Amino acid sequence: MSVVVDPDSSPQSVTDSDSFIESLMDTDLYSMGAYFSDRNPDLVDEVIERSVAIEERGLRRFSDEEGIDIEETFRTLWTGLAVRYYKSVAG
Repeated sequence: MSVVVDPDSSPQSVTDSDSFIESLMDTDLYSMGAYFSDRNPDLVDEVIERSVAIEERGLRRFSDEEGIDIEETFRTLWTGLAVRYYKSVAG
């Protein structure tokens, strides 16, 4: 009988992946997403949707079409990106 060992399941690779995930959590973007998510759980889906719309339409076009200041549009985009980053890293 032969045993196949998955190289990705070795203790070293688990330690490496844990270390990598921890490094992703030690960023301003992660902290910003975590803070927004904790403080505004009811707005998470909305800010993600709006940031995706900004991404698809572009800052200037979204700002013009929605009648929102371009700097506020950028902050919404940045917050949405931070929340998406946080959610993907935190799982």
